[in-house]
Amino acid sequence: MSEAALVNKRIKPVSQTSVGVIIVNYNGGERLEACLSALKQQTRQPDRIILVDNNSRDFVADNIQKNFPDVEIVALEKNIGFAAANNKAVDLLASVEYVVLLNPDAYAKPDWLEKYLAGASAHPECSFFACRMLSTDGESLDGTGDVYHVSGASWRRDYGNPADRRRQSGEIFLSSGAAALFKRDVYLEAGGLNEDFFCYMEDVDLGFRIQLLGYRCFYISDAVVIHEGSALVGQHSDFQVYHGHRNLVWVYVMNMPSPWIWVYLPQHLLYNVASILLYIFRAKTAVILRAKYDAIKGLARAWRQRGLIQARLRVSTKELRGKLSHGLLAPYLYRDE
Repeated sequence: MSEAALVNKRIKPVSQTSVGVIIVNYNGGERLEACLSALKQQTRQPDRIILVDNNSRDFVADNIQKNFPDVEIVALEKNIGFAAANNKAVDLLASVEYVVLLNPDAYAKPDWLEKYLAGASAHPECSFFACRMLSTDGESLDGTGDVYHVSGASWRRDYGNPADRRRQSGEIFLSSGAAALFKRDVYLEAGGLNEDFFCYMEDVDLGFRIQLLGYRCFYISDAVVIHEGSALVGQHSDFQVYHGHRNLVWVYVMNMPSPWIWVYLPQHLLYNVASILLYIFRAKTAVILRAKYDAIKGLARAWRQRGLIQARLRVSTKELRGKLSHGLLAPYLYRDE
């Protein structure tokens, strides 16, 4: 059966401020069901929910359909990656104003979507949004928006800090793709997720491109999800190390505008060398070297894409620099200066 035939046709009419939630699944199992159950309990229901399954070995569309009849399912015949699967779903959501990218290991608090949309409505000057993410231990934060450092490193702000740490809502450079809200037209204007990345750092790349177009990101503190983080592929797995450390080179090359790409190139090189040494110490020599080798092999393509991205620059490079994280030790301590 073709994937088109597996897209549900029961599409609800959308509200004035409309939102579609996208879940890209790969072997999510019970986590996927928990994610969908949390969506079912929302005080503000999504206008549409699209579930794209990347040919999971444990996925049974009929079971999802039975328990969650409002979910529109796209079952793919092969794993096309997180980036391409989200782009496919965004294309299907032509009727909505906002789209949310939600990981299957992210479990929304009941008022999460209501608070998310209220925050977006209160800040029309911003075009994409981050929420408060808690770890499953209930004692620590998984993140309060994402930071991008001048070296090319990126991390979740407040990761590992006590869960009771309160950070006020405000501007942040990036939103994590685990639970990010976008104005759909801005997502499309920026070109969507880069499918060359397959997965990892593609949300950072998209957010950077949106910033280069002059749009802004806002952190909404009272929209909350619980996020397992790397639950589906494993933290520091070969898969994560390879894609993350290959793609971070491409993000830097494509997006860091001149003159900063040259000013901070020494820090970028230092961070890559430090990453190689770290993963050699962790007995992952082959995978980290392959990641950097393939990053270098892809530099010509990345440079061509850079030309297209930088030609659309609509923000002051001085202003952009002010939004980035600085400090030589920041990428190694995962702290802002």
